[in-house]
Amino acid sequence: MTSGLWILVLVLAGGMLLRMPIGFSMVAAGIGYLVVKGQDVGLVAEQIGNGLYNSYVLLAVPLFVFAANIMNAGTVSERIFDFCRILVGRFRGGLAQVDILVSVIFSGMSGSAIADAAGPGLVTIRQMLKKPEYTRGFAGAVVVASATLGPIIPPSIPMVIYALVSGASVGALFLGGVVPGFLMAGLMMGVVAIIAKKRNMPRDEPVPRSEWPGLIFRGALPLSMPIVLLGGIYSGVFTPTEAAAVAALHALILAALVFRALTWRSFWGVVMESTRASAVITMILAGSFMLNYAFTAEGVPQAMATWVDSMHFSQIGFLLMVNVMFLVLGCFLDVSVLLLVFVPMLLPAAKLLGVDLVHFGVLVVLNMMIGLIHPPFGMLLFVTKALTGIPIGEMMKEGWPFLVMLLLLLLAMTCFPQIVLWLPQTMGYK
Repeated sequence: MTSGLWILVLVLAGGMLLRMPIGFSMVAAGIGYLVVKGQDVGLVAEQIGNGLYNSYVLLAVPLFVFAANIMNAGTVSERIFDFCRILVGRFRGGLAQVDILVSVIFSGMSGSAIADAAGPGLVTIRQMLKKPEYTRGFAGAVVVASATLGPIIPPSIPMVIYALVSGASVGALFLGGVVPGFLMAGLMMGVVAIIAKKRNMPRDEPVPRSEWPGLIFRGALPLSMPIVLLGGIYSGVFTPTEAAAVAALHALILAALVFRALTWRSFWGVVMESTRASAVITMILAGSFMLNYAFTAEGVPQAMATWVDSMHFSQIGFLLMVNVMFLVLGCFLDVSVLLLVFVPMLLPAAKLLGVDLVHFGVLVVLNMMIGLIHPPFGMLLFVTKALTGIPIGEMMKEGWPFLVMLLLLLLAMTCFPQIVLWLPQTMGYK
């Protein structure tokens, strides 16, 4: 490592240890690198400006964030919950099964794990805690696990950002997440069924048939969003970025005009929350452009590719190494840092080995979702604790079966790429 890279790493680590916002730490590290290398500090503005304003696909991120917040502010979560009770509410552990099915549907609207946990997840936790057969830890564990479906089933904010750094097709990435997402949901439902049977949980009362028409009607309009969104993308009516704008407009019309659940006050709150969330993401993106400039100038990605080539890794061997690396780093680092800093360093090695970038991207996103549900970082654990007061220890005690299931699925997807690639290839993506 050169002196510039040492300074970059030390400033970045120091900023994180001092609890400086990660975006500011990354920019400061980039400035430190330029100063040590004797380069013009104005390169910071140039790299950030070129990175942020030359990327059309990046517009999708704040729009999906806004759409998710609009739906959480309205009554969309409650409507979807009532609809799903008709389908799976009568099974053992019915409310837990409902939560997973709700997450599948909500994933087709928001693209965010945090939005899933904070919206539908909060609704189902409150319902589960009203019944003695659901412990606090189990309720929290189910919600945390099912929220990981948000960025796997399209649309997906992390996949949009991955497309930005890799150049992979957003449409192909979205399609690549469909089969793994439904496998995740099915396996989670299987885990819940086994636990419910083992604990002899009583069956919930089925929803009376007389109530079905009203509940189906209430849920029909929110269910139209994934159909409009994904149908528009894959029919060619609009691009994934334009789909994000359609999603935001669709959510706003439903919440404000159809459901009349959005007041001017709550709308302003949604705008402010979306602005804050988008600003955080944008700042991290800005810092990542600076770090990637430094790594590229120092030849780090090329050195990584040369090392991988010298180790004579097979594709599966390389992907297993990447999985282990991300699972370890995910214990300590934010998803955005992993996606924007480490992925660009690994891409040349992946291309050298002929790894499909869509397959690689879906694996990376699933790795990051696993990182969201285990400590010490575990953002979903902290979000759920903040919203419900359920201790993280209780959620982890009940959540290990879901974690093991996700790890086994990750291994299967690594060894059998067609789990990811079958649908994109069937739809014509090369």
